[in-house]
Parts: sequence; structure tokens; C-alpha cells
Amino acid sequence: MGKSWRTAKSPAGLRSASTDAFGLRSGQASTRPQTVRGERKFADAKLPGAVSTPPSSPARKILRFGIFEVDLAAGELRKNGSRIRLQEQPFQILVYLLDRAGEVVTREDLRQKLWPADTFVDFDHSLNTAVNKLREALGDSASGPRYVETLARRGYRFLAPVQPADPKSQSQDAPRVTAEATSASIRTASFHRDLEVPLPRRSLTRGLFGLVQLMYLIFYLSALFRLSAIDRITGTFLPGWAARVIFVAVLLTAGVGIPLRCYLISAVAFDHQGLRQKFQRIFPVILTLDQLWAVAPFLLAEQVGFGAAFAATAALLYVPFSERTLLQLAYPAYESG
Repeated sequence: MGKSWRTAKSPAGLRSASTDAFGLRSGQASTRPQTVRGERKFADAKLPGAVSTPPSSPARKILRFGIFEVDLAAGELRKNGSRIRLQEQPFQILVYLLDRAGEVVTREDLRQKLWPADTFVDFDHSLNTAVNKLREALGDSASGPRYVETLARRGYRFLAPVQPADPKSQSQDAPRVTAEATSASIRTASFHRDLEVPLPRRSLTRGLFGLVQLMYLIFYLSALFRLSAIDRITGTFLPGWAARVIFVAVLLTAGVGIPLRCYLISAVAFDHQGLRQKFQRIFPVILTLDQLWAVAPFLLAEQVGFGAAFAATAALLYVPFSERTLLQLAYPAYESG
């Protein structure tokens, strides 16, 4: 009986032990959420202090220089609150220069930053193009820099002071800061170092250069369509051989000038970054053509008068030099990046 009692008792004991064991587990399980909640409550209590200190806080994600702001998180450049379109590589160059404002950033540093070692690319041309696009977005110039300075054979340096912008104070102080920055920008208007004139918008100088090329193109086409009239006019006051020389000169110079002007129009329209250097190389040819065609108004002396023809010729004699100046303004110091 004792044995059977123990045997009968054993399952009950096992059940009791199992109940106790499950009771402990359920008790532990019931206490764990409290512990987790307590830990979460403690973590929540520390969270505000932890968020205010990291360098990735919102106040450090927006950098301000002059009238510009750079939102590092959004990858945007803004001018007086308005977004300026800027491609990825120029924006990365800007961020890298801002991070090392006042220091010299070598071209090799930028190459390692933007182009991995296994990337095959025309590095010099790509970097020059990216820097020029950055300067265009900032309204800056290599010859009269306010922001990005070129150091010959060394690299670049960001000149303007850079400050982190506080988003809270930014919304309150935006009108005052914008007005102060705008007036400061007007006071410190940049001048071309070589030409000593204020730097105009590149779209204006490129547009004027394109109009000059279009004017000459119209000259050539009009002369070719009226060759017989030119031969008749020159024959009235010149000997036959001289009139024939002018006739041949018109044919040859117009034949050379038409493709040349078409090239210059397309180059400035597509903003070819090497246009200034190529124009300098062919400038002797352009100067010769333009000086010859400067006497064209005298062919209309009978219609417009000698005085008007003389004034037009005097103005046309200066045009090739104005073309060179326009390109110096539109593409300053491209060869140095």
C-alpha cells in the first residue's frame, strides 16, 4: 500500500512540480515585460539628451555661407531659400570644400573623393567641368572668386566663412539674414581681375557672343545672294581688276566664314567649356576676316551716306576684340580649372 501510495502520489507530485515550475516560468514571464518596460522608460528618459549631442543633428545638417545654404541631408543648394539645381559631382565638390573651408584641397584629394581607383575617366576635363558648373551655380568666377578659389598647380580653397544654420532660428531670422546677406553681396560685387569690370551673368555674355556670330553669318549670306550687285557697285569706283579682286575676296571669306560662324554659334549654345582657348588659337584668322568685312558698309554708301558707312565700319573694326572680351567674361581662366 505504501508503495502504491507513493506511486499514486508521484504523478500528483510531478503535476505539482510541473505546476510550480510553470508557475515560476509564468511568473518570470510576467515580470520580464515589467523589466523591459522599465528599461524602455529609462531609455526614453535618456533619449532627448542623446539626440541633442550627435553631429548629425538638424542644426549641423544645414550649412550657410553668404546668401547660400547647403542641406546635407536633402542634398540641396539653396539661394535665399530657393533651390538651385546642381548635379551630383559639383554638389559633392561643394560639400568637400565646405568641410575644409579655408584649407587647400588638392585635385588629387578630389579625384580620390569622387572617382574610385578603378574608374576610367578623363579626370582633368571632368573635374574642370564640375568646378565650372559649381561656380556657375554660385555666380562665382575663377578670375574674381568669392567662394571657390583656384590655386595654380595646387588645387582649390573655399574662401567664404561657413556656419551651421539652426532650423529654429532660421525661420525667425530668415528675412533679416537674407537682407543683410544681399546687401553684403551687393557691396562686395566681384570684379574681373584682368578686365576690371563687374562680372555679368554668363547667359548674357554668351548670348551677346552668339548674336555677334549671327550678325556675321547674315553678312556672308546676304553678300552671296547679291554678288552681282556687289560686282556692279565696286565696278563704278574701282578699276576692273580691283573689282574682280573684291569679288573673289567676298567668295573666299564668306566660304570660310560661314562654317566658322556656325561652329562658334553651336559651341556657345552648348556651352563648350574649351571655347575660349579655341577662339584664342583661331583669333588671327577671325581678326583678318572681321577686318576685311568691316569695310562692307561702304558698299551701301550710296543708300545710307558716307558718314553712316564710316561710322558702321569704325564700329565693326572693334567687334573682334569685343568677341574676345565676351569669352573672357563667360569662360574666365578655364585652363586652370
